[in-house]
Amino acid sequence: MGVTSSVFAGKRYAVLGLARSGLATVEALVASGARVVAWDNRDEARAAVAGKAEIADPLDIDLAGFDGVVVSPGVPLNKHPIAMHAKLAGVPVIGDIELFALARPTLPKHRVVGITGTNGKSTTTALIHHIIETAGIPVRMGGNIGLPILGQDPLPEGGIYVLELSSYQIDLTHSLDCDVAVLLNITPDHLDRYNGFEGYVASKARLFAMQSAGHVAVIATEDEPSRRIAREYEAVEVKSSDIDPAAQAGWPSLQGPHNAQNAAVAIAVARALGIDQAVIDKGLQSYASLPHRMQRVGEIGGVLYVNDSKATNPASTAPALAAYPPVDGRPRLHWIVGGLAKTDNLDECAPYFGNVAHAYTIGEAGHMFADLLRPHMAVDDSEMLSAAVRRAARVAQPGDVVLLSPACASFDQFRDFEARGDAFAAAVAALEEGGRDG
Repeated sequence: MGVTSSVFAGKRYAVLGLARSGLATVEALVASGARVVAWDNRDEARAAVAGKAEIADPLDIDLAGFDGVVVSPGVPLNKHPIAMHAKLAGVPVIGDIELFALARPTLPKHRVVGITGTNGKSTTTALIHHIIETAGIPVRMGGNIGLPILGQDPLPEGGIYVLELSSYQIDLTHSLDCDVAVLLNITPDHLDRYNGFEGYVASKARLFAMQSAGHVAVIATEDEPSRRIAREYEAVEVKSSDIDPAAQAGWPSLQGPHNAQNAAVAIAVARALGIDQAVIDKGLQSYASLPHRMQRVGEIGGVLYVNDSKATNPASTAPALAAYPPVDGRPRLHWIVGGLAKTDNLDECAPYFGNVAHAYTIGEAGHMFADLLRPHMAVDDSEMLSAAVRRAARVAQPGDVVLLSPACASFDQFRDFEARGDAFAAAVAALEEGGRDG
């Protein structure tokens, strides 16, 4: 059924963009008694809402009297003409998260956790969701992850909504008052959408500006912009160093310094929600990685195989390499790297080259990366992912880790990073079926 609310009855909205969140928005508004004009450049998308909404491009109609223009977060408001068209009509440009915020007073009593940051949002959102679920509390996960929040049935009283929020989604909401708001980190990103880095920082800070008195801010303070925001909003401050390495060793899907930060934040959020430490510990131990993000896909002959296909640049691969230091002075990492390169170097990975016993290069960047890495480690220029997996399996010893963390886009050999990760998992499964030398 999805979220419906009496606050939308009789109101008029234009919806621009009919991907998953746009379709859920149209369904929710129409079911709530709103009048909706919808548009997408794709014929099939318009066909999906025909009969439910009036089909018209908001740029071609007079928006005077509309209550809002609901756009996809992917619409660049600093460039798209809809922003000025709506402004001239005096109509707010909003997103589906703002509609959810407006509907909240009519939903059963609940709490909302909102998570933002440049990196780590999806893992932290999923981890917080898992801990709440472990506590037996009704919970829904949405926003920038999973199903659109308006397309999910409302929670019963006492439930908790956990929302991953990109800066774009925050830009499109004006009244989301999170019971617990979270900031993981801020590094330069999406600068084509903002007036410099400080504009991007200001977008993240708005999540806390929307909170009312008495609500909790949890901020990881390992970069200067995050520390600034933490001071301004009197946040609960956490760091990855808050996590005991011995405890983290018992959380199989949360290895590495980046996951120490994710865990520290999740623990602080869970405590703010009143969840017992014993339940938190159980959740950390039982959490399973999201697909393609440090995902354990198999263990064969004492060798662990980890799918980190989502790491599409060196900065996102570096934490994965850091997660598996040498044991008794012996490097144990077999690193599969390569694809369609975004840079001509691996400088951000270099501090962790000492963790790598052997590299296996693949894809278009394979030859270039092989030349870069040979002075630092043994290298096999494997070219194909399946060959890299087979060769790593022959060389790896019990206790070693075979890690796909490509530091590259996938489009030279695969449809997307998901397809690449699935191919890695299939190659590992073939090892299990055929034996290590198969």
